[in-house]
Amino acid sequence: MTEATCFEGRVLVLAPRGRDTAVVRQVLSQAGTPTSPCADLAALTARIEEGAGCALVTEEALAESDPGPLLAWLDGQPPWSDFPFVVLATRQIGPRPERSARLLARLGNAVILERPINAETLTSAAAAALRTRRRQYQAREYLLERERSQERLRIANETLELRVVERTREVEAARETMAFALDAAALGSWDVDLATDTARCSPRFDAIFGYPGGSVAWGRQAFLDHVVEEDRPEVEASLAGVARGDRLDLECRIRRLDGAVRWISLGGRVSRDEGGRAVRIAGILVDRTEQRITEESLRQAQKMEAIGQLTGGVAHDFNNLLTVVVGGLDMILRHPDRIERVTRLATAAMDAARRGERLTQQLLAFSRRQMLRPQTLNPNRLLLDFRPLAERAAGSAVELVLDLDPALDPIRVDPAQFEAAILNIVVNARHAMEGGTGPSRITVRSRNVRLGTGDVADKGLAPGPYVVVSIEDSGAGIPPETLARVFEPFFTTKEVGKGTGLGLSQVYGFARSAKGFAEIASRVGSGTTVSLFFPQSTDADEGEAAGPSQAPLRRASDGETVLLVEDDEQVLTMAVESLEDLRYRVVVARNAAEALDHLRGGERIDVVFSDVVMPGGMNGSQLAREAQRARPGIKVLLTSGYVANLDEGQVIAGGELPVLNKPYRRDELARSLRQVLGRA
Repeated sequence: MTEATCFEGRVLVLAPRGRDTAVVRQVLSQAGTPTSPCADLAALTARIEEGAGCALVTEEALAESDPGPLLAWLDGQPPWSDFPFVVLATRQIGPRPERSARLLARLGNAVILERPINAETLTSAAAAALRTRRRQYQAREYLLERERSQERLRIANETLELRVVERTREVEAARETMAFALDAAALGSWDVDLATDTARCSPRFDAIFGYPGGSVAWGRQAFLDHVVEEDRPEVEASLAGVARGDRLDLECRIRRLDGAVRWISLGGRVSRDEGGRAVRIAGILVDRTEQRITEESLRQAQKMEAIGQLTGGVAHDFNNLLTVVVGGLDMILRHPDRIERVTRLATAAMDAARRGERLTQQLLAFSRRQMLRPQTLNPNRLLLDFRPLAERAAGSAVELVLDLDPALDPIRVDPAQFEAAILNIVVNARHAMEGGTGPSRITVRSRNVRLGTGDVADKGLAPGPYVVVSIEDSGAGIPPETLARVFEPFFTTKEVGKGTGLGLSQVYGFARSAKGFAEIASRVGSGTTVSLFFPQSTDADEGEAAGPSQAPLRRASDGETVLLVEDDEQVLTMAVESLEDLRYRVVVARNAAEALDHLRGGERIDVVFSDVVMPGGMNGSQLAREAQRARPGIKVLLTSGYVANLDEGQVIAGGELPVLNKPYRRDELARSLRQVLGRA
C-alpha cells in the first residue's frame, strides 16, 4: 500500500475543544477507520492538500478560525473532486446564524450532525463520506484514463487510421466503465448546455425519476415540473443563481412518473467560456430518500426515549404522592369520628399535595409553560434579601460568600422563579460538597458582561449586554459523561427518594423563559460553576418602591359578589365552597360566553375570578379585556396552573393582571381577592 493510498483513506479530525478529538478518534478507531488529528484550520487545509478521505470538524472550529484558505482550496478542486465533510454542529433553537449557515453551505459536500450523537451515527457518517471520496478517486482514475486514451488517439491519428480506430474503441470502453461505476454507485450523471437548455443524462438519472433510460428530453422546465410545489421556489432560486456562481448544490423533493415522492440531491460545477460566461454545468444526482427515512427514524427514536424518561419520572413521583393522599382520605372516610387521627391524616395528605404542586411547578418551569409575573429589578437586591434562606439551605458547615457587582444592570425576571433557581443550585452545591475533606464554600457572583455573536450563536439569542449570576462550589466536580446530561429532566445521580432530577432542568427552563440561558462548567476535583445569563433590561426598576403586601385576611362584606368562571366541575365546586366560606356572593359561569352574559346584565359583580385556559375560543386574558369593555373599571383576578400558548399567554396581559396559581388554598384566595379589591 502506497503512502498516498494511506493518506486518501484517513479521516482528518478538527475538534479543538475538550476531549472531542480523543472521543472521535476512539470511536472511529474501534470501527477500523484511520484518523489524523489537526491542531487548527490551517493544519486541516494542509492535510487535505496532502490527501485524505474526508474531514470531521466541529462547527465551532470553523467559526473560530479564518476559513479563507480552506474555501480557496475547495473552490480550486478539480471537476472530479467534491471533498466530503462531516460537521458536528450544536443543536439550534431557531434559525442558524447567517455566517455559520453561509460557511456550512460553502463547504459543499457536507453532512451536518447535530450533537449529541451516538457512536453508530458518527461511524456511519464517516464511512459514507469515505465511500464518497473513494468513488471520486475512481472517477478521477477513469477521467485520467480517458485523457490518456485521447492522447494516444491523437498520436495514432498522426500515423495510421487503424490505430485511430483502435484507440477510439479504448475511449468508448473507458466511457462505458465510468458509466458502469456511476451506475453501480447509484449516481446519475448529467450535463447541461446552458445556451440551448438541453441536457445529456445517464440512464440512472432517468431511472431515479421513473423513466426508461434515454426516453426524456431533459431541460430546465422538464426538471422543475417534477419538483414538488412546496420546494419549487427554492429550487428555482438555486437554478437562477447558476450563472453567478461556480457550483450547484441543492436538495429537494421530486414526484416520480409513478407519483411517488423522493428526496434527491443535485450537485454540479459550472464551466465558463473565455469571456467568463457560464456555458455548461455538469454533475451527479443522488436519490437520498432512504437516508432521509433513516435519519427521521433516528430522530423519532430519540424523541420517544426522552418522552419515556419524562413520563416514567412523573409517574414514579406522583404515584408516591397519591399513595399518601388516597391512603389518608381512605382512612378518614373509614373513621371520620377520630378527630385527632383525621387531623393527622389530613395534614399528611395536604403536605403530599403541596409536594405534588411543587413537582408540577418544576415541570412547567422546565417546559416553559409556567405562569410568569416578571419584574424589572436589580438581582443584587434579590440575592441580598434571599441570603438568610440560602445560608440555611447551604447548612452551617458551608461558607456562603456573595461577590456582587455594585454597578450591576437590571434584568426582567419573575422574582419567585429567580429565587427558586438560585436555591436549587445552592442545594445541589451543598450535596456536591458533602463528605469532602477541604473547606466547603459556595460563592455567588454577579457581573455585567457583553456577549458577542459567537457566544450566543448556538442559543438562538441576540448578542449584546447581559447580566450573569454564577454559583460556584468547592465540591468534587462532575465527570464529563454526567456533565452532558445535568439539564435533562429526571436525570439524577442521587439515591432513590433523595431527588427528582428536576432541579437543574427547572433552572434551565427558567433561564430560557427569561430570554437567557444557563451554562455549567466543572472539573473533577475542582468544583462546579453554574452560570445564569439574562439580557440587560432598559426598563425602570420596579422593585425600588415595591414592598411586600401586609393586607390582613378578611372575609367579604356588604354583599360583595364574585363572578366565578371555571369549566371544571370539581374545581368549580371547591371554589364556590371557598368563596361562600369567605362570605362572598357567588355568580357561576362555565365559560367566557356565560360570563359576558352576566356582565352585560344588571346584577352586582365586584370582581371577575376566571381560569385562564378555557374551552369556547376565548381564554381568561381575553375575557378580562371584554369584561373591561362591558364594565369599565371592574376588578379581575385570573387563576391557572398551565399556559397552553406560549406566544399569547405566558405573561398574562404584559404582567398587569394579577394571577393566582393553581392549586390554591382558601387563605391564598382570600388574600388575592382583598388585594384586587383594594381594601384591607
